[in-house]
Amino acid sequence: MALRVAAVQMNSGDDKAANVAQAEELIERAAQSGAQLIALPELWTYLGPTEGNQTNAEPIPGPTIERLAALARRHHVTLHCGSMLERADTPGVDPRPYNTAAVLDHEGRLIAKYRKIHLFDADPVGSSAPYRESDGIQPGNEIVTFEAEGLRIGLTTCYDLRFPELFRILALRGVQMIIMGSAFTLQTGRDHWEVLVRARAIENGLYLLAPDQVGAHPPKRVAYGRSMIVDPWGTVIAQAPDVPGVITAEISLERLADVRRQIPSLANRQPRAYQWAEEALQR
Repeated sequence: MALRVAAVQMNSGDDKAANVAQAEELIERAAQSGAQLIALPELWTYLGPTEGNQTNAEPIPGPTIERLAALARRHHVTLHCGSMLERADTPGVDPRPYNTAAVLDHEGRLIAKYRKIHLFDADPVGSSAPYRESDGIQPGNEIVTFEAEGLRIGLTTCYDLRFPELFRILALRGVQMIIMGSAFTLQTGRDHWEVLVRARAIENGLYLLAPDQVGAHPPKRVAYGRSMIVDPWGTVIAQAPDVPGVITAEISLERLADVRRQIPSLANRQPRAYQWAEEALQR
């Protein structure tokens, strides 16, 4: 079985209407290339100052998802809707929105929704100011998989990449591909993006589809780009240049099975020998 997938690389900013128009154009381009599954990057509807998060949040499903659903139906594709700011369930308790990835099937129906678990609170050298994602976003707490195009697929978002336990759990739940929409920073991306994306694919013997944001966005931030599609051996089978655009590649279950035969790391696990250290259970 071969499946053509596409990663959409965007340069989103704080103009939601412009971002949606950019995404629609790139989705059209990806569909015209023959992609059967198309994935958008992280926070593509609004990538700007934290104070704009609530204003730009909306329900999922909601108006923007409905626009994307029309594209999924028109082109008969599975559409990973990147991640968006999802209005909070209990705004009176915690008004911060979620950073939520949604997936639509060929009929435009919502088939999966993942709220980013790990929020990027960090201070990388060279950034204009510390990143405090949790100031304007609340974390999710559910690991999500779904079935589409003959595959079991897992969902992660950006900073999740640094937490291998999440990827291993997804692998143990049978996923053959993980989609990870991102807005990886330039400061960390130069040294860590490709290394970590390839490592997560290698250690779990699966495909990793990683659409990323690229270029400058407010407030004085820069995203790394270099969206990637990586096979289970860790081979980069498609990588984007430093501009918005679309990359595509073929996903092969035969290739996945062959890699897992050669390096059966999931089958060779010894779970009875593993025990979480007490420190690992503490926050």
